Amino acid sequence: MTDPLVERLRAQIGGVRDGALLRFSIGNALLGDGRYVDAAQSFREALAFDPAYSAAWKLLGKALLAVDDEEGAAAAWSTGIDTATRRGDIQAAKEMTVFLNRLSRPR
Repeated sequence: MTDPLVERLRAQIGGVRDGALLRFSIGNALLGDGRYVDAAQSFREALAFDPAYSAAWKLLGKALLAVDDEEGAAAAWSTGIDTATRRGDIQAAKEMTVFLNRLSRPR
């Protein structure tokens, strides 16, 4: 079954509203639906539009972690921390630092 929200958002791809925010919104909806691989792809598309989009880096890491790609999640969060720090997005940098630190803890 397809999510009506995702379908409405996808209908806007290629239009005047296409961009990082639209792709991020699609990814966020997919993440909420548990469609982690598709969500990760949408976050990557958002980052292709705006590589400095801190929230996209953060949720890309979450999507990758959900499919057990710890290395990919760590890379996304590391890049996201650098990006957020450069932009002055301190809260996003702190959140991603916490996520990254959790990965490095022994289980």
